[in-house]
Amino acid sequence: MELTSLSAISAIDGRYRKQVQHLDEYFSEFGLIKYRVLVEIEYLFFLASKGFFTLSPKAQKHLNNVKANFNPEHAQHVKDIEATTNHDVKAVEYFLKKELDKVEEESPAREWIHFGLTSQDVNNTAIPLSFKHAVENEYLPSLLNLNNQFKQLAQQWKEVAMLARTHGQPASPTRLGKELMVFVERIDKQVAQLMHIPFSAKFGGATGNFNAHHIAFGEIDWIAFGNEFVNEVLELERSQFTTQIEHYDNLAAFFDAMKRINNILIDLCRDIWTYISMDYFKQRIKAGEVGSSAMPHKVNPIDFENAEGNLGLANALFEHLSAKLPISRLQRDLTDSTVLRNVGQPVAHTIIAIRSIEKGLGKLLLNEAKIKEDLENNWAVVAEAIQTILRREQYPNPYEALKDLTRGNQKIDKASMHQFIDGLEVSAKIKKELKAITPGNYTGVHPDF
Repeated sequence: MELTSLSAISAIDGRYRKQVQHLDEYFSEFGLIKYRVLVEIEYLFFLASKGFFTLSPKAQKHLNNVKANFNPEHAQHVKDIEATTNHDVKAVEYFLKKELDKVEEESPAREWIHFGLTSQDVNNTAIPLSFKHAVENEYLPSLLNLNNQFKQLAQQWKEVAMLARTHGQPASPTRLGKELMVFVERIDKQVAQLMHIPFSAKFGGATGNFNAHHIAFGEIDWIAFGNEFVNEVLELERSQFTTQIEHYDNLAAFFDAMKRINNILIDLCRDIWTYISMDYFKQRIKAGEVGSSAMPHKVNPIDFENAEGNLGLANALFEHLSAKLPISRLQRDLTDSTVLRNVGQPVAHTIIAIRSIEKGLGKLLLNEAKIKEDLENNWAVVAEAIQTILRREQYPNPYEALKDLTRGNQKIDKASMHQFIDGLEVSAKIKKELKAITPGNYTGVHPDF
């Protein structure tokens, strides 16, 4: 069958294609070839800038145009060459030589393409560069926009008193806005950590020692050369001691950080799902949508369920990537090659999840009546407040007195709580203070936001 959204094996390229198709600029076979071409051209320009050869303005202009306007037709030319070479990076080298031949016969630049390099000097700069651009242009903006949506809802629901639940049981009341700010802060802190991780790259020849470069030009400081090219031209961070490949420790750190952020989002999805099941939130109904094939009344929290599933898939892949990539036999085995081709999958699943959460949040309708009803039905939660004030007043055994009142089978409501307060041997002033406490106002304090 021809590949379409219906015949694609992966849901990323099928059902969810419209949501993540822009990621093919970074993570597809086309994207990988494009970034390899970019690295090879930048390296050629850098060699020319250092006086190794003279690159004609005509050749430079043409290669700049190839780099800036690299398209699927270009990529197919590379694949056609690979069909003969059976080597993907060598095919890029031959492609660029052919591009030079279009504008300049016997160009002096031809043999400086890929000079002294091994394939992994190209792959281990192209892949971190594409990942860097995807993180900066796609992942972080999506995540920060979502977190801003959390913060806006937190502001909107800042004053909504709500029964808290610890171990699933009624606990000291809180405020809905503050509970959302828990997630805002968690994500902010994890993003701050993620942004301190360098985008590391390997660039140093066949086994990391610039052997070929050094034997050809022993007088040149190739360490400084490599650092300048990778750090300043490509804007990555060159690892100083490597084998044939990058050790991937920092890439693994990115995957672990993204996994932690996904866990925070899973936590949020499960909380919102639970609040919906408790009727704290209703969901906007879209005309024509069906919640269940059998039960007409249902409006399921499918967006949060979809997000949780995609986040789980992403984390499983991130876990394998971060565990496998830093491990390679001696100076290199090939296990990293096939694994690196799948970096885009967990990123795509994460983006799909973020879109689902955004959609789900947009459907939420606060059911404040239910939230207030739950507070009113749980007057026992103010027992903590009462016993704490009684402790302040040196009242004997206040915890035990409230425990006896609240842990039985009897219904605790406003009347029974006030009756208990009336029976305390405290001043009228303290009784008035105690009676002013309600489940709706016993919500403590939190930083402003």
